[in-house]
Amino acid sequence: MARKKLASCSFKLLLLTSLITWSTVLSLDSSPGNHSEELRIGGIVDLTTHIGKEERAAMQVAIEDVFSDVDPLLVKDSRGDPTRAVSSAKNLIKKNHVAAIVGLRTWPETFFVAEVGNKSKVPIISLSNEVPSWSDSNRPFLVNAARGQFAQMKAVADIISSWKWRKVNVIYEDINSAVSSIVPYLISALQDAGAEISELLPLTPTLSDRSLSESLRNLKNGQCRVQIVHASAPLAAKIFRNAKRIGVMEKEFVWITTVGTMNLIDTFDASIISSMQGVLGVKSYYSRSTKQFKSFRFRFNSKFRELYPQEPFHEPCVYSLQAYDAMRAVSLALTDEFPRSKSFQNSTNNSLMLSISVEKIVSRISESNFEGLAGAFNFQKGILSPENLFRIINVVGRSYREIGYWTENLGFSESTGAGSKYTKSMRLLGQVFWPGGPWSTPRGWALPTSAEPLKIGVPVSNSHKEFVDVVYDQLGRGIVAKGFSINVFDATLKFLPYHLSYIFVPFNGTYDSLVEQVKLRNFDAVVADTAIVAERFQSGEFSQPYADPGLQMLITARTKNINRAWVFTKPFSTSLWISIGVINIYNGLVVWLIERNYEQDRNAEIRRGSLLNQIGYMLYSAFKTLFSLNVDKLSSNLSRFVMVVWLFLALVLTQSFTASLSAIFSDQWNDLATVDVETLRSTGAKIGCDGGSFVVAYLTDVLKIHPDNIVRIYSEDDYAQALVNEEIAAAYLEVPYLKVFLAKNCEGFTTSGPIYKVGGFGFVFQRSSPYLPDISEAIVKVVESGTLKDLENSLTSSYKCLASDSSDEHHRLDVSSFQGLFEISVGISTFALLLFYTYCCPIEQIEQAAGPGPGPGPGPGSPARGHEPPATELVARGPTAHEPAARGPEAHEPAARVPEPPARGPAADDNIHVNRKRSSSGSTRTSRISHRKSSHSY
Repeated sequence: MARKKLASCSFKLLLLTSLITWSTVLSLDSSPGNHSEELRIGGIVDLTTHIGKEERAAMQVAIEDVFSDVDPLLVKDSRGDPTRAVSSAKNLIKKNHVAAIVGLRTWPETFFVAEVGNKSKVPIISLSNEVPSWSDSNRPFLVNAARGQFAQMKAVADIISSWKWRKVNVIYEDINSAVSSIVPYLISALQDAGAEISELLPLTPTLSDRSLSESLRNLKNGQCRVQIVHASAPLAAKIFRNAKRIGVMEKEFVWITTVGTMNLIDTFDASIISSMQGVLGVKSYYSRSTKQFKSFRFRFNSKFRELYPQEPFHEPCVYSLQAYDAMRAVSLALTDEFPRSKSFQNSTNNSLMLSISVEKIVSRISESNFEGLAGAFNFQKGILSPENLFRIINVVGRSYREIGYWTENLGFSESTGAGSKYTKSMRLLGQVFWPGGPWSTPRGWALPTSAEPLKIGVPVSNSHKEFVDVVYDQLGRGIVAKGFSINVFDATLKFLPYHLSYIFVPFNGTYDSLVEQVKLRNFDAVVADTAIVAERFQSGEFSQPYADPGLQMLITARTKNINRAWVFTKPFSTSLWISIGVINIYNGLVVWLIERNYEQDRNAEIRRGSLLNQIGYMLYSAFKTLFSLNVDKLSSNLSRFVMVVWLFLALVLTQSFTASLSAIFSDQWNDLATVDVETLRSTGAKIGCDGGSFVVAYLTDVLKIHPDNIVRIYSEDDYAQALVNEEIAAAYLEVPYLKVFLAKNCEGFTTSGPIYKVGGFGFVFQRSSPYLPDISEAIVKVVESGTLKDLENSLTSSYKCLASDSSDEHHRLDVSSFQGLFEISVGISTFALLLFYTYCCPIEQIEQAAGPGPGPGPGPGSPARGHEPPATELVARGPTAHEPAARGPEAHEPAARVPEPPARGPAADDNIHVNRKRSSSGSTRTSRISHRKSSHSY
């Protein structure tokens, strides 16, 4: 209310000032500027301020640089009052017949004096930073010689962006030009940086300390802690004094000021500097190392002490440099010789008579092009080239320190000039001293407390209770929220670097209505299985999704008949069947090659018959090993070793075959019916979906399903019943819901068709919420830590129904499953074969080479009984010419025959089978030879 009264009084005062000014303007002669008299240049400054005194001294130095013999400068004191400024302009024009007027630091002064100059046709050169762009259109004699400050707003926005602050409060001086020019640029720059203005606080220069403190307390009670001050130096000093007194310059607060304050920080006394500790600001840049500046500073210091010996001296500020450049441009334009060079040579023309028209003066000023003290002095489309380079300073201790620079379109840097490295983030410039003393970066917003917790909305009437289930406690005075979404939110809060106080508030309505409550600020956030869709971004901002997006069709499934004729081949792959056959043949070949060298009745079939019969017997014996044990019928230990390993492999193969075949027979294969959205659309089939979700609009707008064919379902349990009863032909559910549904109803239902990448679940917050970046980062940490995966598993693990694989490939075994056993079996068989031919065959060859030795016995045509030929020879050749084909009963009953004692002689003693033990039990000649052979078996 007080603010409205104050604004009303200000408007009345401005109106009264306007009437006085217009009456003064009408009383002026409109043509003094055309008089051909001695040249005079006027100046209007506020000599009650230090800036005004510096501007006067700087103008005087500029006049002395251009005019060598005379001083045409006449300076009037406006005292910051627009009425006095108009009166001073009237006197300068009417009485002194000035050719131009320079000065006017504020826009109200410029506005009214420009009207005087327009009527009198006298150029007005303003030094106000807040001259709006539209002022030149109806004021042809007004020239704004102050640089545009719009770029500084981008610098402030980049500072905000560097520290990722999402909300700021803007405190600005309430003058019409600021609202129409500077502040809109700040708002636009902040929006580009991703920040939002929480509070916009206008303050008048005449505001009392009491009203100012009350406004600052309101900001203190708010959540935002980042303050941007765009005000003149006197008002800024008042703001910081009151801010320190009420405790707004403490820890966790951020204060950023613009050039209007920081350009005059050198003039602040110690008490103001003390109240500004930790303030970060933007200050105009000008080079202090050039010869031009050093020369000006020396002459400026002398002139300032001459004019104001009692005034405390400071380094010349940027406003004095601007006044010097403007006065120099006007002086050069008013001389007969209009120098266009960039040198500082004094004019040699001593004639100070004005010999050019007013329009020519304005044109020459606008065409100025020289390197001024405050930067390049040239106009582009009637506007002086704006500032694009600023200093970034930080108030610390008794003064401030420069921490870096900011250049438009380039960013921050530690130095200027060639070779400078630029970055978009201010963090690389070094540590900043913030209010309250901490070196750690303030968060920029206040945490909610138990007294004022975050209000988080949760849905009550949702269809899928596994995600959000809201129940009231036994006393009915509070709610308990549980479910997958709530668990994810709780896990997310554990990864935040601070404690977040909140309460759940139930909401009975659609999800769109629930999100709308965030826009209306009834809720600070929404925690639920809220789908991320474009339309809802108008009401709030979503966090990082915690559930995958997707929409898919759910249908019923029917059993598929298996082709049982060749089902026995399914357990093993084709390559495995071939490998088994090859290895089986190889092992049989190895055993046959070893066993065929032994003469035993039980192995006689190995050598009997043709080669084809022997190969057939070899294959038969090899494959018979898969089903029976034949190791005891083998003569060689090497053969037995090969067969034992092969038998173990055969056992593993048969057991695996049986298990895989049983699994195939026990599976319930599903024949996925060919169902797609085109079929459903063409046949007009009924399609179910969640009644209160975005899926309804997606089916009608995107998939082109007729609204009459859409069945809204409000309970997850109703889907199964509707599909089984054929009330609907299919249903569209979001992927997270589908996973839970199939975990509960795996038999008889399946998915069909593509997954449409829409939706995805996320948490909703207010736009530019300071919590949102931290919440999104915490969700990413929940995913990376595996916590989200565990929560997803717990969501479906409680349901025992597990869907079976619909493909027999899941149970089929290939070569890689038995590669190790195959390598062992082949390796051992090969080793046994090599060992046999390396050690066994040479011994057999030695036996055959020895033959029967000399001694008593039968004649040369028949062998002696005590020394028979080798067994291999007997078996191979059968009866010979030396032995009758039929030898009577002895040939058929060798066991009943009692052998005669063998002949003793040198030949018998030299027999190489020295380890053979002669039989004393009446064995036949063949059995004695068999004993001799078996003593060398491998």
